[in-house]
Amino acid sequence: MTSHGEPRLADSAEIAAEQGLTPARINTLYKERAENGFPEAVSRRGRARLWDHAEVSKWFADRTSAIREYTPPTLDPEELLNAAEASRFLGYKNPGQVKSYVRDHPGYFPEPDEVEELGTPESPYRRQKWRVQTLLNWQANRPGPGRRSVERPTPPLPDVPVDGDLDELLGATQAAALLGFKSVNSFSSSLGQGNLPLLKTTDGVNERGHRRWTRRRVLEQAAARRSRT
Repeated sequence: MTSHGEPRLADSAEIAAEQGLTPARINTLYKERAENGFPEAVSRRGRARLWDHAEVSKWFADRTSAIREYTPPTLDPEELLNAAEASRFLGYKNPGQVKSYVRDHPGYFPEPDEVEELGTPESPYRRQKWRVQTLLNWQANRPGPGRRSVERPTPPLPDVPVDGDLDELLGATQAAALLGFKSVNSFSSSLGQGNLPLLKTTDGVNERGHRRWTRRRVLEQAAARRSRT
């Protein structure tokens, strides 16, 4: 029990649940603390970092207030912005913020409106771009502290056949569907909390660096989940 003189401590899973995010997103915010000012961890419970709950709650409250007060510059709604430009347009000090959202929090940030295939056949890379209106729509509807991300309308998960090719690589959306989750966010949260141990090992990544698992591995994890219930 915490005494009256000691701060309440919270791990990434508890903070994520309160803020409508995933534990992975909380850990990313912590890694980027030099740019965003996220509070330092004050202790550990095993391998899990622990934060002063009051400090983290204040950080999210201040961050939300700043976002609400920030007014993006006036641009043509059809203008396309790359990830760094989109970050600046949305008021983030870190120009890599949008890339972090796309990489670390699947389903949270909108899909790009345009993708340019650049580089060479030997060293290809892609440049993602978003329309200004897409960014404004996301900013107006994104969840804030105290609101769960499930309050935002989310597309239904696809129907994924159980009897498909066992070696086919599946993404987070397909894995979430096979495992019986209601959304990609709930799948990502469970994965981040270590509740899907067989999926800690990935079988590949797509061109955006998103993790992929074979249908065989996902079905084995589904069987393991059923055996525990």
